[in-house]
Amino acid sequence: METKKKASFHAEMKLFHSKNNNSSKNSRYKCFKHAIILSISLSFLSSFIITRHKPSPISTNTISRSKPSLAVLAENRLDSSALGLFNGMRIYVYDLPARFNRNWLRSSNSERCSSHLFAAEVAIHRALISSEVRTLEPRDADFFFVPVYVSCNFSEANGFPAIGHARSLIAAAIQHVSLQFPFWNRSRGSDHVFVASHDFGSCFHTMEDRAKSEGVPEFLRNSIILQTFGVKGEHPCQEVEHVVVPPYISPESVHATLKSSPVNGLRDIFAFFRGKMEVHPKNVSGRFYSKRVRTAILRRYGNDGRFYLRRHRFAGYQSEIARAEFCLCPLGWAPWSPRLVESVALGCVPVIIADGIRLPFPDAVPWADISLTVAEADVDKLGGVLEHVAATNLTAIQRNLWDPRVRKALLFGDTVEESDATWQVLVALSRKLDRSHKWSRRVAAALEKKHSSG
Repeated sequence: METKKKASFHAEMKLFHSKNNNSSKNSRYKCFKHAIILSISLSFLSSFIITRHKPSPISTNTISRSKPSLAVLAENRLDSSALGLFNGMRIYVYDLPARFNRNWLRSSNSERCSSHLFAAEVAIHRALISSEVRTLEPRDADFFFVPVYVSCNFSEANGFPAIGHARSLIAAAIQHVSLQFPFWNRSRGSDHVFVASHDFGSCFHTMEDRAKSEGVPEFLRNSIILQTFGVKGEHPCQEVEHVVVPPYISPESVHATLKSSPVNGLRDIFAFFRGKMEVHPKNVSGRFYSKRVRTAILRRYGNDGRFYLRRHRFAGYQSEIARAEFCLCPLGWAPWSPRLVESVALGCVPVIIADGIRLPFPDAVPWADISLTVAEADVDKLGGVLEHVAATNLTAIQRNLWDPRVRKALLFGDTVEESDATWQVLVALSRKLDRSHKWSRRVAAALEKKHSSG
């Protein structure tokens, strides 16, 4: 029996990316569908506008850290403003066997697992479990969250990260949910959500050429991926429905640094960078780290008194960020960097040196008003660019950067708080409700009613 189930599962995998040849929807039907979706969305929006000013028995500024009442969740009760903002969206969180997630938190690697730059996979899972959009009844769900901790099992071979286990681990999780529940198979995974919080996201490889050649695994191509990787233009690693999320930075570490070094305090460092910088970039099978950008920075500005450049690790480096006016955020293997979030959170103007990078939550974070972008090819002009900004509009940029709402939008907490990073994820998912099986049924029912009455 188990062999037959596995064979069935693998057969299902081969069908994931096939076209639906039985589709009979014409253009008029599609127009009706979009009209109904718009109508329902406007209805929820109107409800939100009307109810948001009424006193609510449940605070939406900070959701309780204690696990919500099972009775409340089972009865699908939501705070009215949350209901309006997220269009009534509900999320079911799969309770996977511990080997997919919890075991890693119990291991000797647990502290790293839940606190390193890839820990968004853990933080989002924790926050969703206590979130008011969570439902314990899967038939009421719009989306299904599959909590697989890929980066907790992040190994290093010869100093280079390796996540070769990722594809098989996620495939095993999909096999589990597809055999235990009917929801994956009915939508071919299009309403299922995963996190890919490492270098090249849903390609699950840390070297770009290999990531691009292997692409997104076939069994994930219909799903929604929350990933730290994002670039403008086409790229094989974003050829899937996805949301760009920030890398994980511990809110506790940020708050501790802010307590001892106020975000708008004295800044005696002009330009700061601490991290991996190769004096002579290593050619690893044709790959140069940071595309030699960091090496160019070190060679050009290593002896420049305006630049505070350090190549070695230092546990208290956030205190250095809090002392700096400009924080360099050059690409590493991938375009994104945790320095981006740390710089914003600690009031240091991020200087983004990563061509074509797509930044997280642009609706909540005014990137153009709080950061600088310098082309990789223009590193030699970096000193002049920073001097010009310091002499002209640095004060205005810092004022924008010190808005606490900007910092909050990039930090994940253990629970969902209004406007924090997981809240922004929920906002993004609520805009994809047309992928929800439940939502589609409501649209179909509305269309049927319209056709029968017309």
